[in-house]
Amino acid sequence: MAEKSARRQRLEQSLAEDPGDTFLRYGLAMQCLREGDVDEGRERLRSLIVDHPDDQIVAYQQLGQSYAETGETEAAMTVLQTGIVKARARGDWHAASEMEQLVNSLQ
Repeated sequence: MAEKSARRQRLEQSLAEDPGDTFLRYGLAMQCLREGDVDEGRERLRSLIVDHPDDQIVAYQQLGQSYAETGETEAAMTVLQTGIVKARARGDWHAASEMEQLVNSLQ
């Protein structure tokens, strides 16, 4: 893998100072994915979901999208379907709709 970007290094440093910050955790996960460190990005999203299963709806969406992009349809469907249920429970109809569209595109 290529050297970590300055942005990723800053996110890691900020997260080390405040490990409970969900915004930083999500941002670092997304930066990992952008840099092609898919395994690390996915693990960070999964960890965020485990720690905040009802609050981090966007983590379900991005993790599902990541699986879909690499052809891991079954994994994508599982994550997205859980995300849809969580989004509906929170009244986040926009996120639920986006995930439903992705699920439909995978079928």
